[in-house]
Amino acid sequence: MEDMKLGLLPPVFKGRLHDARTATSVGRWLGAAFAVCFVTGLVSHFMQHPPGWLADRVPSRPAWGYRLTQGLHVASGIASIPLLLTKLWTVYPRLYEWPLVRSVKHALERLSVGVLVAGAVFEPATGLLNTAQWYPWPFSFVPVHYAVAWLVTGALLLHIAVKAPEIKAHWARRSPGTLALPAQDGPDRRSLLAAVGAAVGAVTLTTVGQSFTPLKDFLLFAPRHPDKGPQALPVNRTADAAGVGGITAVEYRLVVAGPQSYTLTLDELRALPQHEVELPIACVEGWSKSARWTGVRVRDLLDRAGAPEHARVRVVSLQSGGSYRVSEMGPEHARDPLTLLALRLNGQELDPDHGYPARLIAPDRPGVLQTKWVGRLEVPA
Repeated sequence: MEDMKLGLLPPVFKGRLHDARTATSVGRWLGAAFAVCFVTGLVSHFMQHPPGWLADRVPSRPAWGYRLTQGLHVASGIASIPLLLTKLWTVYPRLYEWPLVRSVKHALERLSVGVLVAGAVFEPATGLLNTAQWYPWPFSFVPVHYAVAWLVTGALLLHIAVKAPEIKAHWARRSPGTLALPAQDGPDRRSLLAAVGAAVGAVTLTTVGQSFTPLKDFLLFAPRHPDKGPQALPVNRTADAAGVGGITAVEYRLVVAGPQSYTLTLDELRALPQHEVELPIACVEGWSKSARWTGVRVRDLLDRAGAPEHARVRVVSLQSGGSYRVSEMGPEHARDPLTLLALRLNGQELDPDHGYPARLIAPDRPGVLQTKWVGRLEVPA
């Protein structure tokens, strides 16, 4: 009675589908999307920032590997958004359970759920903004996104462990918990799940074409189209933005630093044996497209400099700054015959926005590490 006088009684929810069966059904799909997103996100992180034990073992094959994993990462992250919204709608009445805290154990459970919900909203929201390269926050996206992914995964595993009996009881249509629910709710629940599935299909169909190019004609909401950009290939960073828009063939020099260092002009680079490969550019924002690249094999340049077979290579751009001005390649990439210092794209001289006069292109490598406007190749002593 005292609670009634104070107006502290929780609200009454009349929707019939705020139940464990609906939450479990949506949760299975959401858990699968989060699992794919987490695993492929780890692949992307370790490709970009390999720990010491992995730095010399990052594989260069299959050539399309990063295109596949990063495409799945972004697609599963986008697909998780309607699933997450539906899951939150299903369970949000539990936020109003009274009393708010019944015990220390209950308090810890609610705290873990709060962490899970906050992190689960944070990850796809910031990831979606990253696809558009919009960063309206003061922190660095990559390390924070990576750290919160581990936090969400831990909280999710804890939540599954706590809710395991309830999940088991409502896992299937003939499970005991499901059978105990009103039978008349079944058709409405199936209609809801069908609508959610349609929403997931719609957002996937209208965005995944940025990496799965057979579906590019259905692109409506992806920030980039794989055919739009200089030489029909998108770019993330233009030559003007990098401060290298005025490089001329006459002044360009490539320095290859190693045991037998040397310097090449652009004409001398063009005079070396040229090789053509077809490789994708696959960017962390989710877009990718294959193209034909022509240039000099990096391993040939390293051999001329007397570089050891196992040596790492630092690739240094002429751009004035930026977190990816310098990239490193382990021997798997540096010695791969598909890895080129490219001078031409699809039979044409590189556009300045694609790295004129010379850029790196290597198989199974994130786009941010496909260094443009290359000025130096360095083999550390």
